[in-house]
Amino acid sequence: MNDVFKDLLVVEVASVLAGPSVGLFFSELGAKVIKIENPKTNGDVTRSWKLSTEDANNNTSAYYWSVNVGKEILFLDLTLQDDLEKLYQLIKQADVFIANYKSGDDVKLKIDYHTLSQINSQLIYASINGFGYSSPRTAYDLILQAESGFMYMNGEKQSPPLKMPVALIDILAGHQLKEAVLIALLNRYKTKKGTHVSVSLFDAAVASLANQATNWLIAHYLPKAQGSLHPNIAPYGEIFTTQDNHLITFAIGSDKQFKKLCELLDIALEEKFQSNQLRVIHRDELFKVLNTKIQTQDFNSIYERCIELDIPIGKIRNLKEVFELPEAKELIQQSIYQSKTNHSVKTVAFKFH
Repeated sequence: MNDVFKDLLVVEVASVLAGPSVGLFFSELGAKVIKIENPKTNGDVTRSWKLSTEDANNNTSAYYWSVNVGKEILFLDLTLQDDLEKLYQLIKQADVFIANYKSGDDVKLKIDYHTLSQINSQLIYASINGFGYSSPRTAYDLILQAESGFMYMNGEKQSPPLKMPVALIDILAGHQLKEAVLIALLNRYKTKKGTHVSVSLFDAAVASLANQATNWLIAHYLPKAQGSLHPNIAPYGEIFTTQDNHLITFAIGSDKQFKKLCELLDIALEEKFQSNQLRVIHRDELFKVLNTKIQTQDFNSIYERCIELDIPIGKIRNLKEVFELPEAKELIQQSIYQSKTNHSVKTVAFKFH
């Protein structure tokens, strides 16, 4: 079933990360995805987003390949009538159209939903914008992390606000749009009609605030930066260093798990640590107690023992270590573009059984 969309034609005029991640999703599941890039701007802007370690003469970047593997690349200048007509010919056969233009730009280019639906009434037009369909604001992930509360909550105590090291809001918006397209496809099979689905980065961000949103809306607790710590659970997110200098963390979600951890570390279960709420109240003191014991343990013994006892433990790994794990290696995919081999990570992580 990895080719479940083998009969689907997707035309993508989106750039950067959010929109192209939707095209990549369908490509990985067998769809033919044609990515339209503008020759006047040398294509998708991420082609130029190169690290200092990359070849300056290469016309693509590592960033670009994070979401554009497996697509057919077609350069068209949509301000030229001949190129616009070529796009229209593709639209006649297309199932899904993906765009992320600012409000009004799609109309200027004559690729808005009203125009394209006249060419193909069954077309699913999927669009991403920054702050709503009518907003003219240019939106980058950093701006959305700032505007939606993520940066305010992220970082260590007393540190300035901090963005996530991946374009999290772009990724979340991409997932929202995938879901919308799948629902639209299901509806089209029933009605034979296309539709316009859209999501804003801001809406996707706010919709993903989860328990931090209800911490404010219900408990009137204003979430603030506290590093990796969880405001509702302890110990959860504290960073410990083992005797042989490995960094580890715990996600202790129940009293049963905490009791097992105390037994493993030979710690007396004091009254003030008996319940999760008490541990949250006394988390600084709890950290000192746990840290004193963990500093005497070597990594392998405590890691393996915790897994054996079903105590949630994690080693803090860099990406070199991550991609040495057999599970991560299974998610690496290879592609060839202009005789150059590239490696990227599959974004379809689920499996069909």
